[in-house]
Amino acid sequence: MLDLHRLTLLREVKLHGSMSAAARELSYSHSAISQQLGLLEKETGVVLLERVGRNVRLTPAGEELVRNTEAILAAMERAEADLATSHERPQGVVTIAAFSTISRSVMPFALAELARNYPRLDVRLRREDPEQAVVQLISRQVDAVVSDAFPGTTVAPPGGMHTTLIGQDPIRGYLPHGLEFTDFDDLRKLRWVAEPPHTASSQWAMRVCRELGLEPVIAYVSSDLLFHLRMVEQGLAAAFLPDMVVREAGSVMTPSTWLPSDQQRSIQFLVRSGSERSASLTAVREAITQVLQASNM
Repeated sequence: MLDLHRLTLLREVKLHGSMSAAARELSYSHSAISQQLGLLEKETGVVLLERVGRNVRLTPAGEELVRNTEAILAAMERAEADLATSHERPQGVVTIAAFSTISRSVMPFALAELARNYPRLDVRLRREDPEQAVVQLISRQVDAVVSDAFPGTTVAPPGGMHTTLIGQDPIRGYLPHGLEFTDFDDLRKLRWVAEPPHTASSQWAMRVCRELGLEPVIAYVSSDLLFHLRMVEQGLAAAFLPDMVVREAGSVMTPSTWLPSDQQRSIQFLVRSGSERSASLTAVREAITQVLQASNM
């Protein structure tokens, strides 16, 4: 019988892109992972990794084994979820990763509600960027992720993920406070603040601007959306801001009529496939959803 721990190590190498990266993420030594995967190759009788320069990649047999490992892990998640539903009330430790805005404006209220209703449920929270949070979910470092998705940038979640839409957050365009604009061409000279280029929000904002015929000058880059808002308030930059951020800051800024106001980001709750029926994760998801709905009323 194949060793599940070794199968999981092979999966981590695929997930992180190299044996060294997997070792760092798991706090293992490179040699320890290499030794375990060598034993896995002996167990299977096939070559699972091949060297490419100074790195390694999975062979077709290795890729197939990882796909089968995903199915095994999903079955384990379902078994654990079914066992958990035998309890009358949610309990145990659940670790959630969430992005900054929702960590500040939604999670404290959801956690307080969960603490009142389910005293035997220990919910722990990490603030993580969405991309890193998904990797942690796949690696079983967290149990669920609260993430966002932007129009036109949504991609299918990685294999082994179950996604639930739990809310919508309108996004509106704001021009630098105090500046006068009499012609659309004036917008071409604007300086913008945006999230890092690799993020879905930044890619979405660039696409929206280009569809308007603008090539935005990104003068300021930050993942902190409150920083974006302050730059707009000080008349230094234009930005697209979610209502959740504007509401949290108590800002009275008015969205620009020059920019689209009919866009929204989706708020999603991600878990590993098989665990979506867990009573504890269901309670967490419902608590977050209720706070989101109340805040949008």
